Amino acid sequence: MSKRRGSRLRRAIKDPRGESALFRRRALAGFGIILLGLLTLVGRYAFLQVLHHDEFATRSEANRVKPRAIPPARGLIYDRNGVLLADNVPAFRLEVVPEQVPDMKAMLAQIGAVVPLSDDDIDAFKKQLAQSRRFESVPLKLHLSEDDIARFAINRWRFPGVDVVPYLTRRYPFGERFAHVIGYVGRIDDNDLKRLDPVRYKGTTHVGRSGLERSYEDVLHGTPGYELVEVNADGRTQRVLETHPPIPGKNLYLSIDARIQKAAEEAFAGRPGAAVAIDPRNGQVLAMVSVPSFDPNLFVNGISAADYKTLTTDPEKPLYNRALRGVYPPGSTVKPLIGLAGLESGLRTPQDTVVSTGTFYIPGQQRGYRDDQRGGVGRVDLAEAIEQSVNTYFYKLALDMGIDRLSAYMSKFGFGRPTGIDLIGESDGVLPSREWKQAHSREPWYPGETVIAGIGQGYWAVTPVQLAHALATFAGHGVPYAPRLVMATQDSVEAKRKPLPNPPQGPSLITSPAYWTAVDQGMQMVMYGDKGTGRALTVGFPYRLAGKSGTAERYSRKGNTYDDRSNLAYLATRNRAWFEVYAPADDPQIAVAAVLEAGAWGASSAGPITRHILDAWLAAKGRAAPAFTPYRDDSIGNAPAPVEDLPVEPADDQPAEAGSAPADGGTP
Repeated sequence: MSKRRGSRLRRAIKDPRGESALFRRRALAGFGIILLGLLTLVGRYAFLQVLHHDEFATRSEANRVKPRAIPPARGLIYDRNGVLLADNVPAFRLEVVPEQVPDMKAMLAQIGAVVPLSDDDIDAFKKQLAQSRRFESVPLKLHLSEDDIARFAINRWRFPGVDVVPYLTRRYPFGERFAHVIGYVGRIDDNDLKRLDPVRYKGTTHVGRSGLERSYEDVLHGTPGYELVEVNADGRTQRVLETHPPIPGKNLYLSIDARIQKAAEEAFAGRPGAAVAIDPRNGQVLAMVSVPSFDPNLFVNGISAADYKTLTTDPEKPLYNRALRGVYPPGSTVKPLIGLAGLESGLRTPQDTVVSTGTFYIPGQQRGYRDDQRGGVGRVDLAEAIEQSVNTYFYKLALDMGIDRLSAYMSKFGFGRPTGIDLIGESDGVLPSREWKQAHSREPWYPGETVIAGIGQGYWAVTPVQLAHALATFAGHGVPYAPRLVMATQDSVEAKRKPLPNPPQGPSLITSPAYWTAVDQGMQMVMYGDKGTGRALTVGFPYRLAGKSGTAERYSRKGNTYDDRSNLAYLATRNRAWFEVYAPADDPQIAVAAVLEAGAWGASSAGPITRHILDAWLAAKGRAAPAFTPYRDDSIGNAPAPVEDLPVEPADDQPAEAGSAPADGGTP
């Protein structure tokens, strides 16, 4: 019984046939699984290596090879003689690739202990970081010092995704002297990213902000290139595989002469004002100065908050381009052109005379308008009226013309609108007219306003570049040219310059050479006549000059002290001082207009500035500049000249009872 039970138990425990069948089933299942796995592997292999080979090969290569944009070198800027005014110099900056930085906040906190970062650096970085793709490098700190580079090199292993990168940065060797002309570049911000072409500006960190840097941005910028670099697992560059160089921006050659620019700047001696010199034969600007100025190098890599506050809170406004945007009453500087308008309109001949008695009255009115000298100067023709700046002559002429004809003619010389100079931001100025007044005050025009418009006062407002342009147009016998600062471009240093054409804007504005000669005679008498205010400016100068002074009040004066010449310091606080001149008078090649925001008289205050500019122009032509001693003007610190040699300079722009309302309701 027990033996049979043991035998059945052994058979139940050991069943070779069943075990063999079970093994076969398991083997087949295992083989099937292995075969399925192999088929899956082969299928996946075929999917990756056959069907999508190109795609995944490219992605694999992209993990090893990275494209890196190469920004183009910005075009250089030269003066007309090849003096370098805006340069590119090598520098180093700290760049961050966001996708390679595990913790950006921690990295910024730690790297500040290695390379000092200002709040401005971090703010600029965060703004650009928000506008950039994660795989694009973003500048963290520009213009690293040698110590910064050395400290970072030692700690580089601590900061994956951060590296020191060489680049070219803008430098302005002459600093303040050309700041308002050339302008400056600044770091690209989020507003720039919205308007700039992302392809053309790939890898670029700076863009033109003001001056020619902004006006000629498209010319100066160039086209970016790129290089393919092999990187390791940390994203560090191992080698450069391929390079496609960028196309640098074009160089600019300005019409400005650095020597004349220097003389103009120094002539102001820091006093606020502006001067513009133009070649009447082609419209080329030879000098353009606004004083005070600023150092454009401060803006290139991000100006500090302290420096920017200093500039913006300075009461003399060094950031303000007075030559382009400053508007001032022109005073007597427009009298020659108003005289020309009288000839062109047929209302006057050069021989017609007007009697100056000291006060001019509009027929039927009791309110009088003062002449330039108490008691008047008697009978004068056009040339004498320009020489002595006789208000009465121009009061009557303006009244006879009427504001409509006067405004229409003066607009031909560019007043009341931009001149078209190749700089952005030019002011329109104000040319008095019925339309202008109606648009700004909704009041009718009064005859008294026409009278004072005849001497460049009232609503008149011109920029220095406008007046210089008008003077250059007249000096060029009426042929108008738009003022131009850039006269040529150049693809590279080795390439030839390509002149930029600047054809005349039309035929001569002067219908008869006799009219030009009549006005020119009066302007020469300003310089050489017995009663001319510019006589002292001609001493030693080899060419004959023609000019006109202007003294426009900033504040009104009342009573009978209008011809008091004794308190120059007081007068300098109340007057805008203008002087305009062109040379040689018989063949004009340079026309200069200068204004001082605070000067006693036009000729004695602003006149010496124009003479120093002419001396520099003469030296640039290869002739030694003669010795020159300007007028004595205690208000501005000029070198003294003998008092007995000075002509009495009339208060040439002061209407009667200046500042009070005329009887007819007009504005003085």
